[in-house]
Amino acid sequence: MGKKIVIIIGAILVLDQLIKIWVKTSMVPNGSINVIDGFFQLYYTENRGMAFGATLGGGIWAKYTLSFFRLGAIVGIAWYLRKLILENQSPKGLLIAVALIFAGATGNLIDGAFYDLIWSLDPDISWNWAMDGDRNILLDPATDDIMMRPNGFMLGSVVDMFQFTSTYPSWMPVIDLNLPAFLGGANILDIYPGKEIFGAIWNFADLSISVGVGLIIFRYRKFFRRPTPIKDEVAHESLPLTETEQQS
Repeated sequence: MGKKIVIIIGAILVLDQLIKIWVKTSMVPNGSINVIDGFFQLYYTENRGMAFGATLGGGIWAKYTLSFFRLGAIVGIAWYLRKLILENQSPKGLLIAVALIFAGATGNLIDGAFYDLIWSLDPDISWNWAMDGDRNILLDPATDDIMMRPNGFMLGSVVDMFQFTSTYPSWMPVIDLNLPAFLGGANILDIYPGKEIFGAIWNFADLSISVGVGLIIFRYRKFFRRPTPIKDEVAHESLPLTETEQQS
């Protein structure tokens, strides 16, 4: 099973990187290609944070923290996957699920680790601009020019390109829910006609992670169930009869 897991991981990494390299070299930044009208498109953007653009703040140390957190998580997942393979007792589905998560996390780490070393920053693209923790654009105090984000090893952005474009129908009621003011008042649900149902932009590595996590969640009982204890009477029946029991 170990060889099959390696093949699965390798195939995901190769496909993920081929898609990303094609997007970076063939598509216009913030450009789109309609795949299925009204449902799915390719939209080229880059994400310097985690899922849905979440970051740990602005600046070089926030990016380093995120990148090395990813690296640490990948090392931990690799150790766990190796342990499962060597023990040879876990369901194949669990091995595949963990392999999918590992491959996806590694695919996104490759972007951040090496893409800045391959492609130079374009000052005309907004995702290359430096921002503070509140996502305000930083200007050079001497020239008032927009500053470029920190770049180099482990400082690159992740390439995203897949997006669903389905929207809520015209008959959908407006739903706008916010947390109470004493909890910050943040919006937690915002639905209205014409809004994209799932507007996040993602990549093949994200899909791999999502499928792996989904498999673990929906098959948790099967993947992690404990062995059923043998009942006392069954265990007793399986024991050989003593000499006294045979004579009786």
